[in-house]
Amino acid sequence: MSTSFDDVRRHVAAGDISGAVRALRPLAGTAGLQDLAAEVRPLAEAVGFDGLAKAAREAARKPGDAQRLYDFGHLCIEHGIAFAAVPALREALRLAPGSARQILSELVAALEAEDRNAEATQELLRHEALLESWPGQYLVAYNALLSGDLATARDRAARLPAPQDEVWTWAHQRLRGMLDRAEAAVRTAPLDDADLRGWQFALTGTLLGTLSPYGFHVMRGRYAYLGDSYEACRRGLDRLATALDAAGRSPRAVSALPGRSDRILALAAAEILGLDLVPYAPDRPDTLVVAYDLSAHDEDVQAPLRERATGQVLYEHASTWTEPGTVPADFSCLQRQVGSEPWGGQLGVDGRGEADTRPEEAIARDIVTADAGTADPGDGSAPAGSDTDTAFRAFAAAVAPFWLTGPRTAIRSAGPVRSNHF
Repeated sequence: MSTSFDDVRRHVAAGDISGAVRALRPLAGTAGLQDLAAEVRPLAEAVGFDGLAKAAREAARKPGDAQRLYDFGHLCIEHGIAFAAVPALREALRLAPGSARQILSELVAALEAEDRNAEATQELLRHEALLESWPGQYLVAYNALLSGDLATARDRAARLPAPQDEVWTWAHQRLRGMLDRAEAAVRTAPLDDADLRGWQFALTGTLLGTLSPYGFHVMRGRYAYLGDSYEACRRGLDRLATALDAAGRSPRAVSALPGRSDRILALAAAEILGLDLVPYAPDRPDTLVVAYDLSAHDEDVQAPLRERATGQVLYEHASTWTEPGTVPADFSCLQRQVGSEPWGGQLGVDGRGEADTRPEEAIARDIVTADAGTADPGDGSAPAGSDTDTAFRAFAAAVAPFWLTGPRTAIRSAGPVRSNHF
C-alpha cells in the first residue's frame, strides 16, 4: 500500500482526528479507491462512526461494487468528509448506469458540501438526460449561480416551471431572489471572482459594508484573523447609515441581541443614528436589531430572526464567513474567520491582553468618537477605489429596491469568491 498516507496514520495514532482529516483531504483525488477507503476505516473507528467504518471496509474489499461505493460515499457525506465521497460516487456512477439518478444526486450533494459548485454543474449537465425539472434542472441553475456562471443560471432558471410539489416552493423563491439581486448588483458591480460585495448581496441579500484592504489577491476582501478596532466599528455604522439613506429606510429605534458586545454596539448605533434604544423583541417593527457577531448566539436567538417584523433591519458587525449562522444579516460591516472585539483581550506579541471591563456606555462612547474618516490603506493589494464611500453609496443605491426584501436564507457556500482560510 502507498506510503503517502503516513501522515494520516500518524495523526490517527496520536488521536489528532482533525489533523488526520486535513492530511487525508489532498490525497482523496489521486489515491486509489481501495487505498482511500482503507484509510478512512481506522479514522472512522477512532471517532466511533461504526457505520462508516463498516462501509469503508466493504468498499476497500470490493472497490468495483457500485452499491458498496455508494454506501461509503453516502456515509462520508453524512459524517463531514464529503471530499472522500466524490471519487467513490464518481466511480459508482460509472459502474451502475441503471442507478445513475440516485448516485448522481448523492455526488452533487458531495460536491456542494465541498463548495465545488462548478463541478456539480458539469456533472449535472453531463447527465442532463436523467434530469427532471425538480430538483434536477433547479440544481443546474443553483450550482451554476454559486460557481459564478450567471449566464447558465439565468438560462436554466428561465426554463424552470413552477414546482408542482410544494416542498420545492421555497427553493424556487430563493433562486428567483438570488437572480433578481444579481441583476441589480451587476448594474454597478462586475460580479466576477473578486467581487465579494456583489456576490454576497446576490446570494444572501446581505449588504457588506467594508472590504479588507489586506492580501486582496488571496483574501478578496475578507479577513482571516482580525483584531477589531473602534474605528472599524464606527465605519461600519456610518456605512449602515449610508445604506439606509440610499434605500429610504428609517428605523424608529435600536435594540440589541443579548450579549455585552451586542449592547455596546447598539448603544453606539443609537447615538450615531439619533434613535432610542429599546429592549429587543423579535416582533418589534421598524427596529434596527444589532449584533456584534451572530455566530456567538445559539439557534434559540437566531431562529426568530428568520422572519423579520415589518421594517426590521438586522445589523451584524463581524460575520464569521467560514461558519455562517443560520440566518444572514441584512447588513454586515466585515467578514472575518476569527478575531476579537476592540474591548476584548487583544492578541499581541506578549500574548492576549486584558479585556476592557469599563461600563458598556463608556466603551460605546469610544466607538462614537472614533475617527473613521480615513480608511485603513492596507498593504496596497486592493484595487484602487474598490471600497471608497462613493463606490459603496453607488452600490447601495443600485441594489436598494432588492435590499431588505427577505426572506433570510443562509448559504453555506462561499460562492464564486474564494478566500484562504486556516
